[in-house]
Amino acid sequence: MVQSVSFHVQRGETVGLIGANGAGKSTVMKLLLGLAGPGAGVSKQFFDGTILVDGLEVLPAHIAGIREKLGFVLQNSDNQMFMPTVLEDMMFGLLNSGMTRQEAEERVDSTLESLGLMDLKYLYNHKISGGEKRMAAVATVLAMEPEVLLMDEPTSALDPYNRRVVIRAINSLPQTKIITSHDLDMIYDTCSRVILLAGGKVAADGPAREILRDEKLLTANRMELPLRFQGA
Repeated sequence: MVQSVSFHVQRGETVGLIGANGAGKSTVMKLLLGLAGPGAGVSKQFFDGTILVDGLEVLPAHIAGIREKLGFVLQNSDNQMFMPTVLEDMMFGLLNSGMTRQEAEERVDSTLESLGLMDLKYLYNHKISGGEKRMAAVATVLAMEPEVLLMDEPTSALDPYNRRVVIRAINSLPQTKIITSHDLDMIYDTCSRVILLAGGKVAADGPAREILRDEKLLTANRMELPLRFQGA
């Protein structure tokens, strides 16, 4: 449950959405995607407020258009990559959007090339590493050319090398990005702004380099300083 949560994200901004477990991060993501609240058909009687995505209010009548603008990278790539190969996963959404097979494969190639991932194209999803699968999941979403990327714990369970690969990829993307994570070092490396949630409310909203150095604020909201600042 969230209460009195209000924020605006500028086009091209990268925002970290942080907070302890139960703070409301996942709920905010679901509200943006129309998986909860008015977008999921919940009556205004039970929801006070307005959610806008690029000027469209998140309501059932607008969900199709809104989801064309949003790309969601799930925390568990196994829940996102469900076709046998990376190519087939990337083609699935494109073909269902009305593209021809040739157009879809051209989009797949341009997306993989932009991320330096062409070597993944024909690989089987069950045979690639967790880091490769995470990058393939990002590529699958990017191929749809969303205007906004929502990313849930993009570096969770990755080894240090693949974590760095994901961070570099995030920083190279021009899209507006909202990232939820407990990896505050990653948030520090990728986000210019942080919104700290606690108890379903916004506890702080400001520059990442200020909030993520504020030990008193983080401790008060059941969080710890990024590792780079601990013991400094």
